[in-house]
Amino acid sequence: MLKKLKIPINEEEIKDLKVGESVLLSGVMITGRDAVHKWIHDTFISQTQQATQEDLDVLNDLKPILSGGLIYHCGPVVAGLDTKEYRFVAAGPTTSIREEAYQRDVIRFLNLRGVIGKGGMGAKTLKACQEAPAVYFHAIGGAAALIAESVTEVIGVHKLEFGVPEAIWVIKVKDLPVIVTMDAHGASLHTSVREKSKAVLERLIR
Repeated sequence: MLKKLKIPINEEEIKDLKVGESVLLSGVMITGRDAVHKWIHDTFISQTQQATQEDLDVLNDLKPILSGGLIYHCGPVVAGLDTKEYRFVAAGPTTSIREEAYQRDVIRFLNLRGVIGKGGMGAKTLKACQEAPAVYFHAIGGAAALIAESVTEVIGVHKLEFGVPEAIWVIKVKDLPVIVTMDAHGASLHTSVREKSKAVLERLIR
């Protein structure tokens, strides 16, 4: 059954989700890929680099959005860069496993209720989903222009010096279509698909 969820999402709503369920997401979220996850981790979690006042200001702006919220692994194509009247032209998901080294700590630190991307994530993130609780939402790969239609407003941008695809875009979405593929109960559709595929391959080899 198709579910509609508003961001921020509460713990009970997250615990109620199961792998395989289709969800329409509405509310405010941010985009964040490699540079963003590394910046959050190094500046605020491991503190291997010193936080500037700008870093602290950005964090203070993001915390209310991300507590109970979501990070979308997305490197958007954005129009209106010259006029600052930003509009998403394409908003397809990025391969999420690239963030595996950071995601568990980032989920904990920001009190996230989930991440959105494609391809699934590893054991550390799955464990974080059980702890938080949180889920992994799989967005449709190859449908970047279609997903961009769900972005009703670009509220702002931080860390544009990272580059347009790597910056932190604060966006409002309406009925963004996703599928739960890792839930808060330890189930991962990605793991089960790999295991079934491996079993089939082994039978074929025999």
